[in-house]
Amino acid sequence: MDKNILGGITNIEKEVGKLSNAQKILLTTDGSVTTILDVIRGHVTIETLEQKFVKADPEMAHLLKIEEGETVNYRVVVIKTEEPLIYAISLIAVERLENDMKEDLIRADIPIGRILRKHNIESRREVKSIYFEDPSPEIREIFKTKSPMLTRTYNIIHKDQILIWLLETFPYTHFQD
Repeated sequence: MDKNILGGITNIEKEVGKLSNAQKILLTTDGSVTTILDVIRGHVTIETLEQKFVKADPEMAHLLKIEEGETVNYRVVVIKTEEPLIYAISLIAVERLENDMKEDLIRADIPIGRILRKHNIESRREVKSIYFEDPSPEIREIFKTKSPMLTRTYNIIHKDQILIWLLETFPYTHFQD
């Protein structure tokens, strides 16, 4: 496992507290979080809080390795059952998508992992960072908590290019053994 990933886990456990196996799996997996949540909590759904097409600003261009001004699908969702489980932000390099996939993304309420599987997109996930942070007012309201948030960022790589950059976060109090 990457030293940065292990360092992130070690730092969280030192500063916030011991992580459960489920928390470690959700923070470090290079597979579909949706599938893991389906197993842990039952079938999950997506609630889209915001979705729009934007021109890549310098930060988005850097994260996706695209040119400034290229079209990016910016999407904020909550993955949930009856309760919110994970808050996620995704940046998708639209010009790297095939047309059928674009249509499913616009529908918004389909998890990215399921879209990739439906379209037989061969991809890999590359975890970039794992850390904790205080919840923003919006996240505090969604999860009804002041608990530190366990957060990770990762890329979904397709044809040796970043297709999607994601940030996923959930309260430390979630998924404890």
